[in-house]
Amino acid sequence: MADSPLARWRRRSLRFRLTALAAVALVLAFGVSASTLMMVLGRSLMDTVDETTRQHAQAVRAQADSGTLTDPITTQDGTIVQVIAANGRITHGTYGADRLVPLLPAHDRRRAQSHENARFRDGEPYGIPGPLRVVVVSGDDGITVLAARPVAEIEKSLIVAGRVLFVGTPLLVAFLAGASWLIIGRTLRPIAALRKGAAEITHTARSRRLPVPEARDEVHSLAVTLNDMLARLEGAESRQRALVSDAAHELRSPLASIRLQLEVALGHPEGQDWRETAEGVLEDTLRLSRLAEDLLALARLDERGGRLARNEPVNLEEVVRQVVERYGEARLTACEPVVVRGDALDLSRVLTNLMDNAVRHATGKVEVALRADGELTVSDDGPGIPEQDRERVFNRFTRLDDGRGRDEGGAGLGLAIVRETVRAHGGTVHLEDAAPGLRAVVRLPPAA
Repeated sequence: MADSPLARWRRRSLRFRLTALAAVALVLAFGVSASTLMMVLGRSLMDTVDETTRQHAQAVRAQADSGTLTDPITTQDGTIVQVIAANGRITHGTYGADRLVPLLPAHDRRRAQSHENARFRDGEPYGIPGPLRVVVVSGDDGITVLAARPVAEIEKSLIVAGRVLFVGTPLLVAFLAGASWLIIGRTLRPIAALRKGAAEITHTARSRRLPVPEARDEVHSLAVTLNDMLARLEGAESRQRALVSDAAHELRSPLASIRLQLEVALGHPEGQDWRETAEGVLEDTLRLSRLAEDLLALARLDERGGRLARNEPVNLEEVVRQVVERYGEARLTACEPVVVRGDALDLSRVLTNLMDNAVRHATGKVEVALRADGELTVSDDGPGIPEQDRERVFNRFTRLDDGRGRDEGGAGLGLAIVRETVRAHGGTVHLEDAAPGLRAVVRLPPAA
């Protein structure tokens, strides 16, 4: 099946289509302009001839009314004049003018007088090549003055002007189309540079950026936007590689422990305490399970790009009470009613991670408080975290070297999940000194 003209047109280059559209627009514009020019020029020349001829006719009428009219009538520019009496007889005329047949019949004369406009008349019967432009002026005692002037020269001038426009307009259109082709090509050159730069970016040159043109135009904005996108993609890829690397490193320890315990048990089955082996394998399996859950949570957060899975009203007081009830050593010091917008499961996970972290390091006291302005605090009386490390622990797979951070159960993902989840809910989270211990402070915006 043959392609339609529209399909073939769409396959053309942008430069060709823009140039073709510009050429068509120029042809239409010049065509309308040339037609208008010819009409205005022809009308202007005819009006000039009519005005001059009417002035001659009015001068002859004034002479006839005053009785000073000579015969033959003399004119300087070749205007033909006839003076017709009330009885229809030609009484005066210019040299060579017909003395028997008027320039216009009686009914044409009456029509020209009523409308005050000139009439065309063939000049061949009067020995004049081409048409005549005849003007009728009425005088006293019923006389009528007819004045005529040949317009063959005007028609020739219009024909010459039309030929010049007919030949010159296509040349001008071709010249402007060529100029448009060059200008559009130069305008699209930055886009070609962007395409070439994009083609050179491969998996081995991810840090390269597209060339940004100097002109502050739409192409410049496009290049800046694309470079920002490449920077975000590079950052996301770097984070993904780091996550995979760190996850592989964290998975290695429990898997190696499970393998070692099983190999020892199978190598010396007669002296092996299988219950102890099962408990050790179960502990490492639970650690793997928690790590897998944390990795899945981070993957979902990254996939959503900071957006919420659900955005609905959440009774934060109810969420806090349900989570705290699962921890017997925790005490709820304040729990004021507050409603926020977000995902109840994600907010529950935030508090659970903070509670797990606090219970794991507390000496004997864990306190939770919720205020009506959306501030949630979780405090413990453990060893705390040095001030210079309180921001760093929110990074993924970050564990401190002291007893607070280097616990056996965590992989350094809990606080990272907390921060990204809180940010997705439009809130903030930070750590501060509880004297003694550590306090995690989460601030969520209450629902309007």
